[in-house]
Parts: sequence; C-alpha cells; structure tokens
Amino acid sequence: MSRTGRVQRTTKESDVLVEIDLDGTGAVEVSTGVGFYDHMLDQLGRHGLFDLRVKTEGDLHIDTHHTVEDTAIALGQAFRQALGDKVGIRRFADSLVPLDEALARVAVDVAGRPYLVHTEPEGLAPTIGAYESSLTRHVWEAFSHHAAIALHIDVLRGRNAHHVAECQFKGVARALRDAVAFDPRETGVPSTKGVL
Repeated sequence: MSRTGRVQRTTKESDVLVEIDLDGTGAVEVSTGVGFYDHMLDQLGRHGLFDLRVKTEGDLHIDTHHTVEDTAIALGQAFRQALGDKVGIRRFADSLVPLDEALARVAVDVAGRPYLVHTEPEGLAPTIGAYESSLTRHVWEAFSHHAAIALHIDVLRGRNAHHVAECQFKGVARALRDAVAFDPRETGVPSTKGVL
C-alpha cells in the first residue's frame, strides 16, 4: 500500500505543489524561494525519511509570509492524505533533539485532532536571512491544523535563532517518523474507538 500524498494549492498569493512519500528514504527536492525555509524542509524530509518534493512560487516581492504559510498548509494536507486509514501505525511518538546549545522536545499524536503547543526562547534574532524567526511557530500552526495532528514542541534552551528553528524541524521529523511507522503488534487502528 502506497502512503503518498500530493497537493497542488493555488491562490492569488502563491502556487504550491507538495508530494510526500511516508515510506521513502529521505530524498528531498525543495524550492520555495526562501533559502532558510528550504533548508528546514530538507531537514524534515531527511530526518523523517520522507521523500519530499516541494515547489512554491509566492509573492516574495511582498515578503516571505504567504510563501511559508501556504507551503506549510499544503504540506499538512499532503501528510494527512498520505496517512490514509492509519491501520497498523504506532500513532504516538516523541523525540529529544539537540543542536549545539539548542534543545527541542517534541511529542506527536497523529490521531486526527489538530492541536499545537509551542514554546521557544525569547529574544531570538528576528530574521535568519529572509526568513522571519516568528514564522516557525506559524509553520507548525498551519501544518498541525491541516495534517490533523496534535503537536507539542518545547525548545528547552537555545540562543542562536538558526539552531532553535533547526532543532525543531529535526525533532518534528524524528517524532513523525516514529509515529507513522508500522507497529508489528498492531493489527488495526491504534484507538479504543476503532477509528482515527
């Protein structure tokens, strides 16, 4: 059974194509026009072992906001599509990922109920290249809502804005990788309700 998702999302602000294979090898091809965001999505695919293709053309003459947000929306939709009926998956997972001085703790439940809890240190540099540091939370808001997952991200420490963002993307990747993995002991849907 193929666990793939493909979403084409076009608005007056952006044109986004996302393709994802949850059972890939971490092959990533990303182009959003926002260099740091490309770097973060590369982390997500590589450390999640998801094959990920993202092509976004957005209104970068205004700023990076619409491009980043619309890509996260389409990514969440494609992820949800790829999850399918969720039969046999682990469902819950967590990770603890350091990057030099930064440390992110991530927990996820892919049950179909969207929720985000997000904390990170204050006083970070406002931008990383053309990427606004405040967009990281917005990425997780859009992604968790459209993927229909509960996502808890706590950056326990960190000073460098690049490291703080990157350990989050790596942490989410590792938690999602484990959550969508098949559990050989699970014969149905991992829920007492019988459906997710």
